[in-house]
Amino acid sequence: MLEKIFRLKENGTTVRTEITAGITTFMTMAYILAVNPSILSAAGMDSTAVLIATCLASFLGTLCMALMANLPFAISAAMGLNAFFAYTVCGVMGYPWHVALFAVFIEGIIFIILSLTNIREAIFNAIPLFLKKAVSTGIGLFIAFIGLQNAELSVDNASTLVSLVSFREQFHTTGISALLAVIGIFITASLHVRHVKGDMLIGILATWILGMICQLCGIYIPDETHASLFPSFHMTHFSAIGETFGKCFQIDMHEVGILNFIVVVFSFLFVDLFDTIGTLIGISSKANMLDKDGKLPAIRPALLADAVATTAGAILGTSTTSTFSESAAGVGAGGKTGLTSLTTAVLFLVSILLAPIFIAIPPFATAPTLIIVGFLMFSSITEVPFDSDHLHEALPAYLCTLAMPLFYSISDGIAIGIISYTILSTVAGKHKNVNPVLWVLSVLFILKYVFL
Repeated sequence: MLEKIFRLKENGTTVRTEITAGITTFMTMAYILAVNPSILSAAGMDSTAVLIATCLASFLGTLCMALMANLPFAISAAMGLNAFFAYTVCGVMGYPWHVALFAVFIEGIIFIILSLTNIREAIFNAIPLFLKKAVSTGIGLFIAFIGLQNAELSVDNASTLVSLVSFREQFHTTGISALLAVIGIFITASLHVRHVKGDMLIGILATWILGMICQLCGIYIPDETHASLFPSFHMTHFSAIGETFGKCFQIDMHEVGILNFIVVVFSFLFVDLFDTIGTLIGISSKANMLDKDGKLPAIRPALLADAVATTAGAILGTSTTSTFSESAAGVGAGGKTGLTSLTTAVLFLVSILLAPIFIAIPPFATAPTLIIVGFLMFSSITEVPFDSDHLHEALPAYLCTLAMPLFYSISDGIAIGIISYTILSTVAGKHKNVNPVLWVLSVLFILKYVFL
């Protein structure tokens, strides 16, 4: 049955590999179950309701990705957009959280319409292959940087913005976490070098277990910012979902102001559109899922799955969802079909019951996987032409790759890559090679930076 639905043999994979990959993806994404309720609660939302809504929206979106697109990608509440929701729309702009949810709902409806037409697909296909490889490379660096931050190896520095952690300072919390992450990197890398099946998942579990041993021995000491590594066991209060379910429709547009509301919707729409496209480009490129023309055959159902999740998530009570770049962890573990994402979807559903266990997985345990996956995706840089005849392509690829980790944004990386490609192609006298869609996008990107 699974073979018939997901075409496992055709894609050169097995049930065991796909399930392992799905678990690996979930383990690297499980932090969202702790982080999203924490962020959205700053907007006045009930944290338990947000947790349940996040689990259900992630389950629905990832299930759609599995059954509609047969791709190993997972969907959940988008980092960055949840912060924009809580701290900008509800905080700085002062909108109630149910108004922000309605903006997310409208965004989702627009995305469904765009996904049923050729617009989002046209944008994906208009991006040249070399830039898609650069996006894959940039996302690799972006994921690795997230991993370094989660490991607490990369820390804030007033002079240089970031620097290497001092292991001796606060050793029993930050220091030991960073040290365990380093050990986890070498465990995962060693398993990968030896071609051990399930290397990513084994690395996460091994690092977590080492952490628990350190806590038992008094080497790791929990505090306000470093939780206990042992899971707690208590039931989730399911009735809490009533605090957010359907509340997005309880607004008065006369009090909101239509023009300001449109700006909010457009902001959600713009960032989500290019984050999703960028992630799909990066991971599918690395997984060799693109055809000879650089197109992803299942792009339309993949985009539709993302749009459905965003719309449903708004109704349930969570911020914009998007395809997660951490899906690359599952692809790196061998995931090639929708069975990987089906496994992840089921785990999101189960996590409503077992959320305390999944939330207990520390960031330093999943960080090594993100760093190793970053390495795997970085290898796409070898497919970008750097010879003198292709400098008008190489420079945009470089800027795109550079921007993603340093500006902490996939969408900004794509924007910079496209703008620089259209400009440099014109300077090089090769403007005829630029797809008209890219000219339109360049203008829109520039207007976005000027006015938003």
